[in-house]
Amino acid sequence: MEGRTVEDLTRWVLGVDRRVAVMRALESSAAFSAADIAERSGRSVQNISRAIHELEGKGLIECLTPEKLTWKRYLLTDAGKAVLMDLKVRELIP
Repeated sequence: MEGRTVEDLTRWVLGVDRRVAVMRALESSAAFSAADIAERSGRSVQNISRAIHELEGKGLIECLTPEKLTWKRYLLTDAGKAVLMDLKVRELIP
């Protein structure tokens, strides 16, 4: 996590609700596209795409299909799973 603690990353995720929406959508083991997450969360694809870019930049999610231009699939990284667990343990998300 490049010198960032789970607590620091948890606070960062909580700073913008679109990030929380993506983390919650990726909670299952299945990979999702931005469109899938947008549909599940009731947000626009653009909003979700921005959150994905932010989360990828922090190393919390990874793209499984980087060679594709559209319909890319994403999963939580180990760091992302640790942040999601922290959110749940602290009862910051249901």
